[in-house]
Amino acid sequence: MSDNEIDPTTPRKNPQPKVKTIGGRQLKPSTLMMGHGYDPTLSEGSLKAPIFLTSTFAFESAAAGKRHFEGITGKRPGGADGLVYSRFNAPNQEILEDRLAVWDGAEDALSFSSGMTAICVLLMAHASQGDVIVHTGPLYAATEGFIAKWMSRWGVSYIDFPAGATREKIDSVLDEAKAKAAEQGGKVAMVYLESPGNPTNALVDVEAVRAAVDAAGLECPIAIDNTFLGPLWQRPLEHGADIVCYSLTKYVGGHSDLVAGSIAGAKKWMDAVRMLRNTMGGICDPNTAWMLLRSLETVELRMQRAGENAAKVCDFLAKHPKVEGLGYLGMIKDERQKDIYDRHCLGAGSTFSLLLKGGEAECFRFLDALKIAKLAVSLGGTETLASHPASMTHLSVAEGRRAELGITDNLVRISIGIEDADDLIADFEQALEEV
Repeated sequence: MSDNEIDPTTPRKNPQPKVKTIGGRQLKPSTLMMGHGYDPTLSEGSLKAPIFLTSTFAFESAAAGKRHFEGITGKRPGGADGLVYSRFNAPNQEILEDRLAVWDGAEDALSFSSGMTAICVLLMAHASQGDVIVHTGPLYAATEGFIAKWMSRWGVSYIDFPAGATREKIDSVLDEAKAKAAEQGGKVAMVYLESPGNPTNALVDVEAVRAAVDAAGLECPIAIDNTFLGPLWQRPLEHGADIVCYSLTKYVGGHSDLVAGSIAGAKKWMDAVRMLRNTMGGICDPNTAWMLLRSLETVELRMQRAGENAAKVCDFLAKHPKVEGLGYLGMIKDERQKDIYDRHCLGAGSTFSLLLKGGEAECFRFLDALKIAKLAVSLGGTETLASHPASMTHLSVAEGRRAELGITDNLVRISIGIEDADDLIADFEQALEEV
């Protein structure tokens, strides 16, 4: 090939290398959010990535198209070498996934149209008929419902254990799961955790789970929903998890104006999920991906402010005579939970459960009296939100199961935003007067 000829199987333009270090210094995620994964020279010099509104991409040559599809279909390892079709990959989504991987120190990341899409595709990609999924409780109601009501239709069963379980309890549950899987002709497909648990903030000892899985000789991945604390206040991959899941709708999106989800981890766990996403769809759309790129530039600042506000608000609420208790990670009384927090968490977060003296009626009066905080589900936005899980997000959970998980009628879930902390305290104070 002469110097003027172009290899028809490779792109004509290659992006500039991704710089993660300078002079031996590892750049912080907050710095990398400003440009990592994006090369302005490939987009007419645009400082910020444009929104790529296209369904398909022109190949450099027929040979390049063949090579891309060999990667997409798995006939050649390594995946696509370039852009193919927006159900598989696209520029905004690829830049987003590069930056999401940075926060958790992950090898690979995938974006989805919602947090539940991410979780459902993850579970389906790794579980087959006869398999057993081991999971903690509580889980987000939709996650628990998908495992119990839908995965069971395809011959996948489950065993659960409480979030605060000891190593001995975890060992026992894994032994039970192995026996059940052998009886059904399957395997233990996944250990799925949610920590902190929604809405109680119960923490899981990820290190103990890792040790138990290894001791049991299991080769399944440990996945964890890190929505309540990630990506700033907890890094589960550093404590033994293999896959971290997010509802990007929450803190990462952070403005209550989009719905999206993601998973991140080693490629050996991501590849099967990517293949199923390629088939089913469910990838995040380009406009939402672009909005998430913008949000990632301020996620650290927003979460820091919300966390500071939550600490001030909870200090007030803890002393109020109409408050029975707080599920706030900055005020843990249980020694075992405090030990997990000290080892795993980098901050207390800004979402917590407020236990009022009374029941549903008292909670409703409190919620209806709020003037600054908004009565709405979700969390992690710039505004403060409050809701009643037992009658809203977790209504589909059987009453007995809710009681077992601590989701009581007197529990209000609060997500503190970035408003003035003293204004929020004034709002909660006047609302409590109505209880």
